[in-house]
Amino acid sequence: MARVRGCGGNVILGTGTVGVAGIREWSMDYTVNIIDGRGFDDACEPHPIVGMRNWEGNFRGPKDGAPMALFTTGAFVFQESTTTGQRWTGSAILTGIHPTVSVEGLVEYAYDFVGIGTLTVATA
Repeated sequence: MARVRGCGGNVILGTGTVGVAGIREWSMDYTVNIIDGRGFDDACEPHPIVGMRNWEGNFRGPKDGAPMALFTTGAFVFQESTTTGQRWTGSAILTGIHPTVSVEGLVEYAYDFVGIGTLTVATA
């Protein structure tokens, strides 16, 4: 499998506009809850049942204009690179904003998000 350079990554709002200009990184956790479904009929052996799926994460980048608003809800595209198919898409809500200011660096904003509904996973 070919390696993919993350330099083309981005976070894009459903309107096609970049969520944070100059985004430096994004990360996501896509998980599923496992429910213990064992009963007396299983002789106390494990009987896992797939529960609810969850996806959440964060992204950050340098300040370039006004920050996005807390509780912003909309369609997001989490782009891995400029290659077609290397995108994770779904609707999410912003649940946290974390400004960072350093005398030695750029003013940056980090955002936390929680997914709403289905997440379309990258295919390439």
